[in-house]
Amino acid sequence: MTKKSEKIKFGAHERTAMLEAMEHAELDVLIIGGGITGAGIALDAASRGMKAGLVEMQDFAAGTSSRSTKLVHGGLRYLKQLEIGVVAEVGKEREIVYENGPHVTTPEWMLLPLYKGGTFGKFSTSIGLRVYDYLAGVKRSERRKMLSAEETLRKEPLLKKDGMKGGGYYVEYRTDDARLTIEVMKRAVEKGALAVNYSKVEELLYNGSGKVVGAAVRNLLTGKLHQIKSTKVINATGPWVDNIREMDGSKRGKTLRLTKGVHLVFDGGRFPLRQAIYFDTPDGRMVFAIPREGKTYFGTTDTNYTADTARPVMTQEDRDYLLKAANFMFPTLNLADQDVESSWAGLRPLIQQEGKSPSEISRRDEIFVSDSGLISIAGGKLTGYRKMAESVIDKVLELLKAAGAPSMFGASRTKNMPISGGDVGGSKELDGFIKRKTQDGVKYGFSAEASHLLAGRYGTNVDNLYALADQAHSMGQTYSLPPEVAVQLRYAIDEEMAAKPVDFFIRRTGDLFFRIDEVRKWKEPVIAAMAQEFQWNDEQKRQYREELERAIQDAVQPT
Repeated sequence: MTKKSEKIKFGAHERTAMLEAMEHAELDVLIIGGGITGAGIALDAASRGMKAGLVEMQDFAAGTSSRSTKLVHGGLRYLKQLEIGVVAEVGKEREIVYENGPHVTTPEWMLLPLYKGGTFGKFSTSIGLRVYDYLAGVKRSERRKMLSAEETLRKEPLLKKDGMKGGGYYVEYRTDDARLTIEVMKRAVEKGALAVNYSKVEELLYNGSGKVVGAAVRNLLTGKLHQIKSTKVINATGPWVDNIREMDGSKRGKTLRLTKGVHLVFDGGRFPLRQAIYFDTPDGRMVFAIPREGKTYFGTTDTNYTADTARPVMTQEDRDYLLKAANFMFPTLNLADQDVESSWAGLRPLIQQEGKSPSEISRRDEIFVSDSGLISIAGGKLTGYRKMAESVIDKVLELLKAAGAPSMFGASRTKNMPISGGDVGGSKELDGFIKRKTQDGVKYGFSAEASHLLAGRYGTNVDNLYALADQAHSMGQTYSLPPEVAVQLRYAIDEEMAAKPVDFFIRRTGDLFFRIDEVRKWKEPVIAAMAQEFQWNDEQKRQYREELERAIQDAVQPT
């Protein structure tokens, strides 16, 4: 291993420098895939002192990791399927994820209404939630409560009243999945990892013994090919895991089965949900309805998927199914197509299990090691990303030891390691931190509302945004952007490797899903600012505008 290279900034202008640094380094691990799993692996490896490189062919979190139900949850549904081990592991992990990044993860009391003839009975739910609390190690203040029908309706008056027997009340954790991924990636880079988006593996590299020793990686924004060598190569590409295994000639045995999940977003005025709800539909599927930032989002579907992996979209059938489910449980709303403000569709990369429906397939993760030494991680859940990463790097060390290579790397160090922006002193200190930083933001010329949003979204990194206030105000005046949008754009480019308008509006802010009118309002100024920043020609500007327009269309118009 070479001595640690000088730290490269995690900015969009540093992409080429990052790839060149990977090319000239002797990497211990090259990670293919920049979703939450890959980000977690990069952090685990780098924090143990390994030289880690990561490449992602799209933007970070552009696949499954920005398209989930946005819950770090303990997997109550897996208790129903008797997957006790999954419940115990992810239940404990969600608390770790929360404490390491309280600015991107929030406890959310979840109401499970119980109905005559429904999947869940009152007694079985009470026992199930009690077992769930025990397995997941739930803290005393967040343990389940059982409610009467009257108490349940007081919590959420919109619920269907007919046949209601009561409700279960328990805690889940809501997260911003894309920002969680970005913050984990940033901490990995702080620890010495090299990570680059829009960099596609075109072929794997092998030595004379047929062992994989790296990859030829194309920088999709410059066209340049980079030869990156590494002791071990890890395939953490989610829905594309089998594509990389095919490239390696090792796609045999267990394979992936992709299923699609769609979520709809409504304005809170049209769907005024007071309380997060988890309920079973008439066909036995479980669906979430969750209030967030003045909106309510609702999902998800679970259907087999074989179309374009990079662009899953909502169909009319998906929207009809979810609207029917919403109107079944909230019958006074009479929701219709025109009430849907936005949507997203994501893919679950599940490990194939013959004879099982999409909803029945286990979410358990597995590690495959091919004859060439390619390490692939498949399956798993957002909640378990840290533990999955630990398992993968433990496997790397096990393989190195078996090959007789001396190891200087110890055990995982991420259990009590705050992610980027998470150094607020734990969840108990978050509210006080946000209050102080909101006051600071006002001094920098931001409104109290904007300062509160920035402090809550960026955690301890908010000081870095405030340091850009003068630049942001200048950019805002030049491009007619409000200062809070301009400062986030400046920070996203400089510190979060946002290279395109879609990166900013989808993965860095979530605006395309939860503030789509804001995207329509500010898209042209943002495109103009980024065009100037990156010196795009007219063709590039047109291409990136079309890409954003297509993303807006996908969010609002079913296929």
